[in-house]
Amino acid sequence: MATHHIAAEKGDFAKVVLLPGDPLRARWIAENYLDGFRLINDVRGELAYTGYSKDKHKRISVMSSGMGMPSIGIYARELFTYYGVESLIRIGTMGTYLSDVQLKDLVIAQGASTDSNWMSQWDLRGATYSALSSFSLLEEAVKIARERKLPFQVGNILSADIFYDHDPRTADKWRDLGVLGVEMESYALFQIASELRKKALALLTVTDSFSHDTHLNSAERQEGLSQMVSLAIALAERFA
Repeated sequence: MATHHIAAEKGDFAKVVLLPGDPLRARWIAENYLDGFRLINDVRGELAYTGYSKDKHKRISVMSSGMGMPSIGIYARELFTYYGVESLIRIGTMGTYLSDVQLKDLVIAQGASTDSNWMSQWDLRGATYSALSSFSLLEEAVKIARERKLPFQVGNILSADIFYDHDPRTADKWRDLGVLGVEMESYALFQIASELRKKALALLTVTDSFSHDTHLNSAERQEGLSQMVSLAIALAERFA
């Protein structure tokens, strides 16, 4: 049965769904990494496909989640509660604060901090909620990255509400805390998965370095994203 935001029917989604932010990236993943895929959603331009992995023929879905926690929060909750999805793997890009994290490194997010008021809905009386990824997904992702000899980092990231930050000191504060870098979605994803006793992880390619003021060009970005997506597919196969 369809929701307000997803037109797919019950059973259309696989147990594991990859979540890129960009709908065109979702389509690119389906076209290049899945066999026998079909479009199962295009509401509001957020594209979703289900098909089978090329190597092990495991049923996997991919769906774009949009930008920011409000957007991924809607899709994560509906996928978990209406469509019986068990694992959501965010695949995206991030900027790093740390000088020892290199462009094209893969970041496997162990947990996420945030500057958002996302948790105000819970009225925790001033307490701070730590949003963590699912260890079973994290452990397998690290194993695969090591098997493939990929450059990767594991640690804490920031899920920010603000892309163009007015305060230039913000990056310095998170760098001093050892936070690997910044994106905009994972905190909400981890919180929802934990609440619903589901699994979630974020795999992120470093495309920008604030400490070195360097950025990947389009060819380098595509190479890094391809490594990340290949790892995500292999990870999804183990939980499909």
